[in-house]
Amino acid sequence: MNKKLISDILFYLVVTGIALIVLFPFLWMLSSSFKTQVDIISWPPKLFFAPTLQNYMMVFEEQDFLKYFFNSTIVGVVSVGLSLVLGLPAAYSIARYKQKSLSVFILLARLMPGISFLVPWYIVFSRLNLMDSYIALILSHMLIALPIVVWIMTTYFNTIPCEMEESAMVDGATRQYAFFAIILPLSGPGIITATTLSFIFSWNNFMFSQVLSMEKTKTLPIAVYNFVSYAEVDWGGVMAAAVAIMTPAIILTMIFQKYVVKGLTMGAVKG
Repeated sequence: MNKKLISDILFYLVVTGIALIVLFPFLWMLSSSFKTQVDIISWPPKLFFAPTLQNYMMVFEEQDFLKYFFNSTIVGVVSVGLSLVLGLPAAYSIARYKQKSLSVFILLARLMPGISFLVPWYIVFSRLNLMDSYIALILSHMLIALPIVVWIMTTYFNTIPCEMEESAMVDGATRQYAFFAIILPLSGPGIITATTLSFIFSWNNFMFSQVLSMEKTKTLPIAVYNFVSYAEVDWGGVMAAAVAIMTPAIILTMIFQKYVVKGLTMGAVKG
């Protein structure tokens, strides 16, 4: 009994230590968002201070942050939606017809540095007069979302027995009908996982938006630059903006956490 108690105590101490290390940057950012500039740069750091909402008021009132929030939402939702439309049938085809070379090719698009696509995208969109447009950002963000959808859903479709749609086709159903009526309803956790991860990657993307967007379609990660000038950095504004950017992603992850874990683990235990 004593050994079990000691092992439990050690386990929770280790978990608590790891959690504190992981959460420390976020907690520091959260507390700094309620500090004045003087309190943020003071040394030694102030653990006890008079909180202020001035940083958040500046973010949402002076910087038109809701416009940037709308832009990020439009780009994220549409790019993920189109990636699902294209990626789900592609993943099903790869899983059922064992097209491993195609799967590797699509995954390479995700593994390649995003900056390698940036110059071609810039040349193409500038010549088509699509700079600072939703189309340019949506297509560029699909380079992130589409490989994630295909990669996750291919492994998930492999966990679904082929006999399920084959029995439906014996009864007269087409493969397309079996895919929509049988396979997709069974793939809910995988689809939620792919959607959540793709949206988070799109939401946090900085590089494509930095080059392809301007004032009209500026997204949230780029909006943080409004608090950085040549002379100084408004750390309070930066921290408040970062908290505002991270909050939707955190809420989305907490809501769909169990589905994400289930979707990833079901694909991982295949074989």
